Amino acid sequence: MKKEWIGKLRFGGRLLLGIYLACLIYFMFFSETYGRTELHRDYQYNLVLFREIRRFLKYRHILGTAAVVINVAGNVAVFIPFGFALPLLFERIKSFLQVLILSFSMSLLAETMQLVLKVGCFDVDDLLLNTIGGCIGYAVYRIFLRCFRKRG
Repeated sequence: MKKEWIGKLRFGGRLLLGIYLACLIYFMFFSETYGRTELHRDYQYNLVLFREIRRFLKYRHILGTAAVVINVAGNVAVFIPFGFALPLLFERIKSFLQVLILSFSMSLLAETMQLVLKVGCFDVDDLLLNTIGGCIGYAVYRIFLRCFRKRG
């Protein structure tokens, strides 16, 4: 593929990544659907790994399936595009470790902003789930890369 096309594809991909991040910011901080506009007077946080995951699974019959899926699977799924896009759009980001660190860092930034802005809840379970999502996205990228190279 010609370099000019690769440049245009990367630009378009980065634009889509920007839109994805803007949507992520909206849903994390402003979406009324998830109660984000309601400011809390106190800081809310969970520093015990697996506490919230266990709670959601234990009380799934009370909370509802949708709440469990949104909290557990949603936190994984929302970072899959991030892990996929990083190595695809940025030449210097190619290793699993880089994607893992960047996924964790982005999640930590988002969780810290929720804590500081008192919107949502700082949750180490979300850090873990988001990072896993970024790693899954990287794995999907590697699979696509292998398939693309075999055809070419």
